[in-house]
Amino acid sequence: MTLTAPDRLGGRAAVVGIGATEFSKDSGRSELALAAEAVRAALDDAGLTAADVDGLVTFTMDTSPEITVAQAVGIGELSFFSRVHYGGGAACATVQQAALAIAAGTAEVVVCYRAFNERSGRRFGSGVRHREPSAEGVALGWALPFGLLTPASWVAMAAQRYLHTYGLTPDAFAPVAVADRRHAATNPAAYFYGKPITLADHAASRWIVEPLRLLDCCQETDGGQAIVVTSVERARDLPHRPAVVTAAAQGAGRAQEQMTSFYRTGGADDDLARLPEMGVVARQLWRTSGLGPADVDVAVLYDHFTPFVLMQLEEFGFCGRGEAAGFAADGALELGGRLPLNPHGGQLGEAYLHGMNGIAEATRQIRGTSVNQIPGVHHALVTAGTGVPTSALLLSRDV
Repeated sequence: MTLTAPDRLGGRAAVVGIGATEFSKDSGRSELALAAEAVRAALDDAGLTAADVDGLVTFTMDTSPEITVAQAVGIGELSFFSRVHYGGGAACATVQQAALAIAAGTAEVVVCYRAFNERSGRRFGSGVRHREPSAEGVALGWALPFGLLTPASWVAMAAQRYLHTYGLTPDAFAPVAVADRRHAATNPAAYFYGKPITLADHAASRWIVEPLRLLDCCQETDGGQAIVVTSVERARDLPHRPAVVTAAAQGAGRAQEQMTSFYRTGGADDDLARLPEMGVVARQLWRTSGLGPADVDVAVLYDHFTPFVLMQLEEFGFCGRGEAAGFAADGALELGGRLPLNPHGGQLGEAYLHGMNGIAEATRQIRGTSVNQIPGVHHALVTAGTGVPTSALLLSRDV
């Protein structure tokens, strides 16, 4: 796919506020309370009040509607509200929606949020329990009867193919898990603060669905995260250095399904060892920003499962096809490496907030305030969920 229209989004909006609850396994309060707490914290961080907000964006699969959150926080009139579908694939698209609204003049201050009791309440990782007949259910009908009932089982199919295609073993995934947990170990906000792991720990962890071990799978978290977006002009008058939205994109591949695209056809891009939806996103980001892989100073990649981190590295061109395992094993993903990965610890180490906490970390990296700060960050890449229709952002320092 080639888009010929000029990009009119880049440089128009910026992230100016980030706020979160604590990340736990039992929050002890409602998802609405978590959402309201995160939104208030993000507004305080931005130096704004509820009265400044005229837009809200969240996910589907959310129990806290925009209007209800507005009431809980004390937000007044809204001129823009929106939801993005496909679970973790929506994370970066919430900021894209906010930036589009601001660029179009539909809203001036938009808050994106995600809050859930994903450990103590409904656990996404527990798999399919009951589904009403639907178009989406028809697609799952090709996988569920064969025992593919959970996200881990769906991803394991692609992971096994990736290993087979490139002659690798499951140990190839370990450097991703080790890097994330090492970074989380020095992040006080992370659930696994002070708990790094080794390659040996990864190899000793139990199988979940071969070739995925326990330490290849993200945790389940109770918590909330909110992001405040406004125009770059207004951002320059607020307390923190703006994280400018240089580019934003959504993408879905041919014959895309929700983590079960096992029957794709249409050429080399549809190989199970690749992520076509992230390829669509990558091409858009590089084209609309004028940047490339060499310009990225830090990568916050969606790490619900370690194999998909390796595949993302290849889709974005940080290394060649089949080279991501060697790239990671050589230390490229460490804080001092060629492409520092998830300095906050990612969803494997900090918290599983459907990628929203990754946007917050990229913002801190641009500000220069991360607990694991990478020196001289000018451009940060953030990605959303893979295996589903997805999204990504390039955030940059204001110049």
